[in-house]
Amino acid sequence: MDTIKTEAEIAKLMAETSKLNVEASKMMAETSKLNAEASKMIRERAWYPMILIAAAFASGAALAKLLTG
Repeated sequence: MDTIKTEAEIAKLMAETSKLNVEASKMMAETSKLNAEASKMIRERAWYPMILIAAAFASGAALAKLLTG
């Protein structure tokens, strides 16, 4: 009788462990996804100053052409 209870408890603990492993895998996948998004945002952010500088130069060139032409 006691063996049956022990085996049932072991089965219950194994099922719970399996659920926790699945949840941990999901969390790891979510973390990986968030890290990839953060990396993409960092790469994109690096281009914004260059775009602003290029736009400023283009504006300056257009203005210089209007004033001299």
